[in-house]
Amino acid sequence: MGRAPPRGRVLVNAEPMLFALDASRELGAAVASAAGLALASHEDREGEDGEPKARARESVRGRDVYVIHSLHGEPGASANDKLMRLLFFLGSLRDAGAGRLTAIAPYLAYSRKDQRSKARDPVTTRYVAAFFEAVGTDCMVTVDVHNLAAFENAYRCRTVNLEAADALVERVASIVGEASAAVVSPDAGGIKRADRFRAKLAAVLGRPIGAAFAEKYRSDGVLRGEELVGDVRGSVAVIVDDLVSAGHTLDRAARACRERGALRIVAAATHGVFAGPANEVLAASPIDRLVVTDTIPELRLTDPALLARLERVPVAPLLAATIARLHGES
Repeated sequence: MGRAPPRGRVLVNAEPMLFALDASRELGAAVASAAGLALASHEDREGEDGEPKARARESVRGRDVYVIHSLHGEPGASANDKLMRLLFFLGSLRDAGAGRLTAIAPYLAYSRKDQRSKARDPVTTRYVAAFFEAVGTDCMVTVDVHNLAAFENAYRCRTVNLEAADALVERVASIVGEASAAVVSPDAGGIKRADRFRAKLAAVLGRPIGAAFAEKYRSDGVLRGEELVGDVRGSVAVIVDDLVSAGHTLDRAARACRERGALRIVAAATHGVFAGPANEVLAASPIDRLVVTDTIPELRLTDPALLARLERVPVAPLLAATIARLHGES
C-alpha cells in the first residue's frame, strides 16, 4: 500500500513534521494534539500587494512533512487564495529538501467539478491535481471527496480519501436510539455512500436499517424531482450526503421523507459549506437534527433555532490516525 519516496530523497528517521497554515491553525492544533506532535513553526504573511508568502522556520530536509489546510472560501480568503497559499508553501518545502511531502486538505476545493456536463466545460478537479503535482506533492489526503473515482484518476501521486462515516455514525446512532430507522440518499449518485453508512449504522445499533433514495435532477442550477424510492413511514429518516452547500438538496429530501410519514429527520453530512441561502433554506426545513464535521471550521449559519439543531463532530482524531499510519509506512 505504501509508496516509496521518490528517487534522490532520503527520509530522516524522525517523527513526522506537521504544519498548519494560519487559516487552518485551529484544526491543525487539534490534529497535532491528537497525534502527540507539536506544530512546526512557519511564517505566513502577505506582501503589501496581497501576494502571499509562507515558509518553514525550521529545517525540513529529509523529513516526512504533512501540511494541513482546508480549502473552503470564507470572508477575506477565497478558495483560490487558500489554494495558492498552500501550493506556494508546498513548493517551498520541496525546494527546502523535504523527504516526503503530504498535503492534507480536509475540504478540497473544486472536487465537485470532476466531469463535463456541458460542451467546453472545465474539468477543474484535473487541473487542481496538476497544480499539486507541479510543486512536488507526494501524497494528497482529503475527507469524503465528492467523486472518489474522479479524485483517484485525476492525481498521478498517491491519493488517500478518508471517510468520516465512523465518527458521524456514532453520533447518529445515539440520536436514533431504539427507534426504527432508514438511511436515505438525497440522490441516486449518493446511493453507495448511503449504503456504506447504513451498514455501519446497522452494526452499531445491532439491527437491520432500511434504505431509500430521493429523485433529483439538476439543470442550469435548478433542482427537480419529487419521488422517494423506499419506505420511511414510522421511522427516523437519516439523510446522508458528502456536503451541505445551499441546503436545497437536503431540504427536498427531508420534505419528501416527511410527506411519506417519517417520524423524525436527521441529516448527516461531512462538509458544512453552508453557502448562499443556507440559513433560510435549512431554517425552514423539516430536518430535526443536522450533524456535520468540522472540516470547515468557519460556521456560516446564524439562525438561533437552526444552530440549536446543529451538531459538529471533530475530524482531528481521524487525521491524526492517518498521519501515524502514513508515517509508519515510510
